[in-house]
Amino acid sequence: MRKIPKNKGEKKMRKIWAIFTLFALATVLTTPAFASSVHLKGDHSKPAFTDNGLTLTASGELSGLGFGDVLVNISAVANPTGTCGNPGGNTFQAPGQNPAPVTVTGSVSIPTSELKNGNTPFSVTTNSPTTPIPGAPDCPNSSWTEIITDMSFISAVITVEQPSPTVVLTVTCAFSPATSNGPVPAASVTCTSS
Repeated sequence: MRKIPKNKGEKKMRKIWAIFTLFALATVLTTPAFASSVHLKGDHSKPAFTDNGLTLTASGELSGLGFGDVLVNISAVANPTGTCGNPGGNTFQAPGQNPAPVTVTGSVSIPTSELKNGNTPFSVTTNSPTTPIPGAPDCPNSSWTEIITDMSFISAVITVEQPSPTVVLTVTCAFSPATSNGPVPAASVTCTSS
């Protein structure tokens, strides 16, 4: 049986196609998977919150994450309650001072190794506010000492970065009424995600 010589153009096309296929495969295998459509998992359209007195904790589960470390940030606004101590004995005899609203922040890093199929639980807590408040602005004068004794949170914003600093999810929540110590009832929390 006689072999029919292959067309030179056909050989060239096969060679180009093989190079293209190898290039595409190498690109897919070496490109990290990025987050797409990151959201709070399941019917958890809002995180669970706990008022710890001077700090706020948010927890939940993220889904739709890609490959890479995750950074979860929280920023919360609260109406603080304070006391003023007089300069003589610094005894805190003037309770019920209401300093201006305070913003507190916090963050938690979640390594790639803790992600499972694009999912991970998270728990992030704000830092405590600065206390005593420098200059004691809500006391009779700056010689007094003003201490924050409690925080009633009115709002919180959670941002998720993957990889940092790329924000892949923002959850903005409001509390009505403002929080009091302990778990925040889900019925008093409204959130929007973007």
